[in-house]
Amino acid sequence: MSQATTPHGGAGDTVRIPIDPVTRIEGHLKVEVEVKDGVVVDARCYGGMFRGFEQILRGRDPRDSSQIVQRICGVCPTAHCTASVMAQDAAFGVKTPTNGRIVRNLIFGANYLQSHILHFYHLAALDYVKGPDVAPFVPRYANADLITDRIKDKAKAESTNKYGLDQYLKALEVRRICHEMVAMFGGRMPHVQGMVGGGATQIPTAERIADYAARFKEVLKFVTDEYLPLIYTLGSVYTDLFATGVGYKNVISFGVFPLDDDGKTSLHKPGVYIDGKDEPFDPKLIKEYVKYSFFDYSKPGGLHYSEGETNPNPDKAGAYSFVKAPRYKDKPCEAGPLARMWITNPALSPVGQKLLKELYGIDAKNFRDLGDKAFSIMGRHVARAEETYFVAKAIEKWLKEVKPEAETYAKPEIPDSAEGTGFTEAPRGSLLHYLKIKDKKIDNYQVVSATLWNCNPRDDMGQRGPVEQALIGVPVPDIKNPVNVGRLIRAFDP
Repeated sequence: MSQATTPHGGAGDTVRIPIDPVTRIEGHLKVEVEVKDGVVVDARCYGGMFRGFEQILRGRDPRDSSQIVQRICGVCPTAHCTASVMAQDAAFGVKTPTNGRIVRNLIFGANYLQSHILHFYHLAALDYVKGPDVAPFVPRYANADLITDRIKDKAKAESTNKYGLDQYLKALEVRRICHEMVAMFGGRMPHVQGMVGGGATQIPTAERIADYAARFKEVLKFVTDEYLPLIYTLGSVYTDLFATGVGYKNVISFGVFPLDDDGKTSLHKPGVYIDGKDEPFDPKLIKEYVKYSFFDYSKPGGLHYSEGETNPNPDKAGAYSFVKAPRYKDKPCEAGPLARMWITNPALSPVGQKLLKELYGIDAKNFRDLGDKAFSIMGRHVARAEETYFVAKAIEKWLKEVKPEAETYAKPEIPDSAEGTGFTEAPRGSLLHYLKIKDKKIDNYQVVSATLWNCNPRDDMGQRGPVEQALIGVPVPDIKNPVNVGRLIRAFDP
């Protein structure tokens, strides 16, 4: 649960509710909301930890970066490794062999499956499913608004709740299998060693491919038969959460899982959707602002990541977060599964199409057919579950394309000076690593990570971050139990 101090206030008063820490997430986050007349009217996200990897990396061998940056995040080391080796590829001027590209996709794809299953079952599901009165299912809010509270038919409530609770335990085993899949080509998990600048270190054998495929078959069955049906079942119980937590409705994706050796096409398309319009992604339009962040810039305004500075100032007046505020065209943009699925707009899973028709009366074929329902607490969960299936079906194809015993690595030469950017998508959002080399050493390294896009503070123009904005209007009928605030935050998987 999220820990909240006990608020006080009468009808018509504005009540401030700090939730510190926000639990069941990876990392350190405090969120403070102001509630008036039963809804959130203002919000702030506080990132309380300075990581400092940009300073750690300066002066090192550029090849070290892909190992060091995996320590940035406990649940997405593979994403940081992927962005880092892509930045190395660009700076070194090396082209990864076809088999290396596919092996990288198999490593990262297995991590996607694990991460999404982890997020829903072991972080977010406890916002809906009631477990026994033992850890990790307690403590929880006194008025938790769980399935057993929502469904009036007691027998149906218990059976539906048991359906979700049984999957919680099964998902632990499925995650273990996903980790094994990552390690089969990545060397180990976490902190894979099998991705390097120039490709991948593991030349796949027919036996290893078969072992990976056997494990994958179990995971695909779980996603199809368990994960997707549970998400849509929950959505039919929590219909109000399809209209809660809208946010800006601006989304961004850098693209992920390259489908050709030149990086011109990818499984998820790069793109942006701003003010109701689709636009091509242009990295030159990214800036980071720090007016309300515990950092100082040498000049006013926002900086492009290629000019990025990481100068911490924990005593800065007016600042409230160690998170910078990235903006695209000076606008806040949501990143993550919802953004990727909205921009790519793939066909929904057969399970999803069937259950949308049966449970909701919606005839939807592609993701955008969900319309405004997508931009919501429950819509983000649907996006993540559907993306899990989408990536799984892509893994099926890559298993047919990978060639036993074929080369996966092209040895690079470290240039005296160069720069390169790796653009990818962590399971929870858009991720870039910028690498600048001078005298064969790292001269500057900048990371614009996934959660920075979503959980950032206000920018120099006073615009809230995406999670801050999505919290506006979230119902809090009981100020002592701000259940929906936690649900909204965790739906972003920060």
